[in-house]
Amino acid sequence: MSAPGELRFVAVGQDDPLAAPLIDELAIEYAERYGGTRERVHAWLRGYPDDEFAPPAGGLLIGLLDDQPVTGGAFRRFDDDTAELKRIWTDSRQRRRGHARALVSRLEAEIAQRGYTRVYLTTGDRQPEAVALYLSMGYTQLAEPLPATGEVYAVAFLKTLR
Repeated sequence: MSAPGELRFVAVGQDDPLAAPLIDELAIEYAERYGGTRERVHAWLRGYPDDEFAPPAGGLLIGLLDDQPVTGGAFRRFDDDTAELKRIWTDSRQRRRGHARALVSRLEAEIAQRGYTRVYLTTGDRQPEAVALYLSMGYTQLAEPLPATGEVYAVAFLKTLR
């Protein structure tokens, strides 16, 4: 249990009710920013197999404030040395309070604990807030995404963990 007003993180599975606001609000936001319907984007977001974001290779964390989900995100294996961040989200009513920064820091700690030495991510070109966050946290913007299967977005970042 945490003190009132204190952000705490819990590890959950993709189907956990605490993860539902992450998926639901991301579907709305992505549909508004990139086009498409909320339902179609929601189905696409849920299309990942649960085990991609499960230990030992991955994880999904939800940040709770007074037991309410306010931020969350996941990682999965990209290669032997690299974890890939996915689905970084903060409730639109809770932004600009440091929750995303705390989340990414916590994910990085979990990633390092699992033995990865690098963190990779891609984001869309209509998410300047995300770009600013990653740059401020020491990520290096790449000229182009790394070769990968599946979804790849225009803006790519890499960070070596110490």
